[in-house]
Amino acid sequence: MATTAPLLVEKVKLAKAPLEMHYLGDRVLRQPAKRISRVDDNVRELIVKMLQTMYTQDGIGLAAPQVGFNKQLIIIDVALDEPTVPPVVLINPKILGSSREIALGQEGCLSIPNVFLDVKRPAAIEVSYKDENGRPQKRRFDGLPARVIQHEMDHLNGVMFVDRVESDIELTQALSKEGFAAKDVRPVKKGKKK
Repeated sequence: MATTAPLLVEKVKLAKAPLEMHYLGDRVLRQPAKRISRVDDNVRELIVKMLQTMYTQDGIGLAAPQVGFNKQLIIIDVALDEPTVPPVVLINPKILGSSREIALGQEGCLSIPNVFLDVKRPAAIEVSYKDENGRPQKRRFDGLPARVIQHEMDHLNGVMFVDRVESDIELTQALSKEGFAAKDVRPVKKGKKK
């Protein structure tokens, strides 16, 4: 059954999220995700469950590896309080270009609850991807959506936002306060493309 309307998922918290979150230290979060060869009803069903899980966890972005699926699939919704604004679904996303302007912003992650730290990322990006109907898309994002997409795309490469935090002291303190181990951080080398 081919669907062309955006997936409609109510932006509400459920009593229990349909998918189980994985947390820093879990091996599934460090594996590169596989491309999705066909966008079918199984993929769309996963997208719906991911959206329900993200809304239940108060998130604005989620990558399939965070809920145990080794697939190149991310969802974002930075308009949680606007029920008519649909989320953005990106299947097999690829960054085509990014701005020279670098923005410093605070990030958090559903896989590292209650840890919020500053990360530098390009302020704007251009991304190619397939939508939930398998249609190719190309779009420019800036500000918060650009940051969230880059954060979630890192997950598809086994990278977590804590790997990009520059202050070791702040990082170690924030992680240990929430019971996470600094040894599970894998710093991204500066100047190296992902």
